[in-house]
Amino acid sequence: MSDPSPYPLGLRLAGRRVVVVGGGAVATRRVPALLDAGADVLLVSPELTPALRARADAGRLRWEPRRFAAGDLDGAWLVHLAVDDRVAAAAVSAAAAERRIFCVRADDRAAATAWTPAVTRHGPVTVAVLGGGDPRRARAVRDAVRTLLSARKGPLLTPQVEQRAPLDASGGRVALVGAGPGDPELITVKGWRLLTEAEVVVADRLVPGLLLDELRPDVELVDASKIPYGPSRGQEEINRILVERARAGKVVVRLKGGDPYVFGRGGEELLACAEAGVPVTVVPGVTSAVAVPGVAGVPVTHRAVAHEFTVVSGHVAPDAPASLVRWESLAGLRGTLVILMGLKNLAAIAAALIAHGRPPTTPAAVIQEGTTTAQRTLRSTLAAVAADVEAAALRPPAIVVVGDVVDALRFPSPD
Repeated sequence: MSDPSPYPLGLRLAGRRVVVVGGGAVATRRVPALLDAGADVLLVSPELTPALRARADAGRLRWEPRRFAAGDLDGAWLVHLAVDDRVAAAAVSAAAAERRIFCVRADDRAAATAWTPAVTRHGPVTVAVLGGGDPRRARAVRDAVRTLLSARKGPLLTPQVEQRAPLDASGGRVALVGAGPGDPELITVKGWRLLTEAEVVVADRLVPGLLLDELRPDVELVDASKIPYGPSRGQEEINRILVERARAGKVVVRLKGGDPYVFGRGGEELLACAEAGVPVTVVPGVTSAVAVPGVAGVPVTHRAVAHEFTVVSGHVAPDAPASLVRWESLAGLRGTLVILMGLKNLAAIAAALIAHGRPPTTPAAVIQEGTTTAQRTLRSTLAAVAADVEAAALRPPAIVVVGDVVDALRFPSPD
């Protein structure tokens, strides 16, 4: 006769005591999910991994630096045994059984009174898989479910569930989502999930096109392109569209290249929504200021080369009254300078840096359309970079990097 099937259950652990015995690799994997569930974690172990020690030092859990005592289970709702000492584990199991507390055992699943499933999360949906005592089977099924969820084109939320989400009185909300620097796979998991749930998407020109291609047919796509030095949709109109659609009860995603708050005017859009009483979720994005140089082989910091990096906008010329950048101060720094939207003013920027003391021989790089199939990289010096860009016919969007890090990962040519 086969063993009875386990009874699946979702435990609501917020504010409830969970005891973890053991401070090694297994505990390091299990504790974050318990903390995420809001559990009051007591960890009993003579020693801890650095990761667990950091959580204890931050006050996120209570650590007793000693061996287990039966009294540790007083008031506990659940016990996680994360030790490989069978004798010690059996003693903890016995103490838990005496108190009718469910006990998870990493050393012996057959002796446990509870199993931890293989878990995948997709926004508000948690899928837990039990493999009949075989953790490898459970992980395989979990991974297959995760793949299916990731490939899903539409939202997982039903209208009834959506109405219980924190919305304004109209039922609408706005998410400011960073789409990353260009590669559609660089959007965050949370950003992608919100995109699949959107009813309206307001997208910038630099948003990866493949993300828009995957939208459901019924999604309203608003082109909010802000083409440099050309036709643009005013920021006030974009703000109006966000507020108007949300007040009409729509789930709106404002999809922006890079990160919403790195020269993306995300702050202005949040303020407009807040003034109108529309709730906003902010989802950070991978910023091109760091990602694009990295993909091109230029780390913005490197040991013994650069201990700092500064990101500035170059869309206003250094001598323009509207410029807020102190180029004379930047010229005196020894670290990396990353310039966004600076291609048009590159000659003036380079001249200003050199005039204020940055050596003309400082390495410089320009990366066009970084992280995409159209990426182009040009390496030069601060004195020559503007002319080299013009000769190579590079165009926006492009990132300019100035500093010794440009050559930090380049190997010398063999003789």
